[in-house]
Amino acid sequence: MHYRHNELKLFDEEQVTPQVTKQKGVTTEKLTRLDINEELRKKILPHCRLKEGEIWTDPKGKHKIGCLDATSNNDTKKLFGKEKAQLVINDPPYNVVVGNANTKSLSKMDIKKYMDFSKNWVQNVVSILDKNASLYIWLGADQNDGFQPLPEFMIMMRELKELSSRSFITMRNQRGYGTQKNWMAVRQELLYYIKGEPPFTVIYTDIPKILRGYYKEINGKVTENFERSKSLNIRPGNVWVDIQQVFYRMEENIPGAYAQKPLKSISRIVEASSKKNDLVADFFSHSGATLIAAEQLERGCYAMELDIVFAELSIRRLEYYRKTGKTGWQLNNPFPEVKV
Repeated sequence: MHYRHNELKLFDEEQVTPQVTKQKGVTTEKLTRLDINEELRKKILPHCRLKEGEIWTDPKGKHKIGCLDATSNNDTKKLFGKEKAQLVINDPPYNVVVGNANTKSLSKMDIKKYMDFSKNWVQNVVSILDKNASLYIWLGADQNDGFQPLPEFMIMMRELKELSSRSFITMRNQRGYGTQKNWMAVRQELLYYIKGEPPFTVIYTDIPKILRGYYKEINGKVTENFERSKSLNIRPGNVWVDIQQVFYRMEENIPGAYAQKPLKSISRIVEASSKKNDLVADFFSHSGATLIAAEQLERGCYAMELDIVFAELSIRRLEYYRKTGKTGWQLNNPFPEVKV
C-alpha cells in the first residue's frame, strides 16, 4: 500500500518532516506505525530477507511475495511470468492523509499525479488477469476535498474495455473519524469489476433472517419466504455491516500496520469470486491479509509490496500463521529481534 515516491515524484519533500512524523499518527501500541518511525525502521531493515526487486518464493510452492512496484510493468512480469490470476484484491493508497501523518508511504498529492499512478497499476493488473477474472479495489473518498479520488477513479475505469463494473460495495467501520459539524465517516468503499464471466459463489453472513411475511405461490401452494429460503442467514448485499474493524485487542491485529483490512472481508471476497487452487493476486500487500485468506482457503497468492519492511511483515505473518494457527500478533512484536 505504498507509492514509489522517488520515481513518480508524487509528493513534495517539504510535506514530510521529523517534527510532523513524531507528533502525528501515534498509536497506543508499543510498535508504532512502521511508515513513520524511521529509527525503528533502520533497526528492522537488517532483519528483512528481501531487497528491492527481489521475490520470496514459498517453500511449499503456493505463494510468492515480491518487494516490487505495482506501477512497474517489468516488476509485474517478473512476479507473474506467463501465469494469470483469477482474482485480484487491491488496497492502494487513497490519496488521503492517514492518521494526520503525511508520510512518504502515504501522502496527499495533486489528483492528476494520483490518477497517473492509478492508471499505471491498473494497466498492470489487467495484463495479468485471466480471461474470466474478478478485480476488487478498496478506495476512499475524501469528504473534505470533493470526495476525491473516488469519482475520478470510477471514470478512469470506464475507459478499460476489458472490464465491466459489477458492484459498489460499502463496508461499515465500527470506528470512524468525525466532527461536531458533520456526519462521522464510517464507510469504506469497495469497487468490484469483472473480466469475461468469472465464477461467483453465493455465500451467507452470520446475521440471522428475522423478517417474515413475503408470500409467493409455488406449484399452487402459498409459501412464506422462510420456507423457500436455502439458509436461515442473510446473504451479504453490497453494504457490509457484520465485519469487525481490526483494532489492537484482536488476534489478527498487526502492530505497526496502519491500513489493515479485516481478514473476514478478504475471505468473503476470496470465497465468492474464486475457487480452490485459483491464483489470487494483491499488488499492495501491506499487512498480508490477502495472503492469509488465500492460505486458509486453499488458493495461491502472488503479492507485491514496495516497502521492504512490509514485504517482510507479510512473509512473517504467513510463517507465524503456519506455526501457531494465529492470524496476527495482537500486541506482540512481529520483529522480536528488535527491542521497542
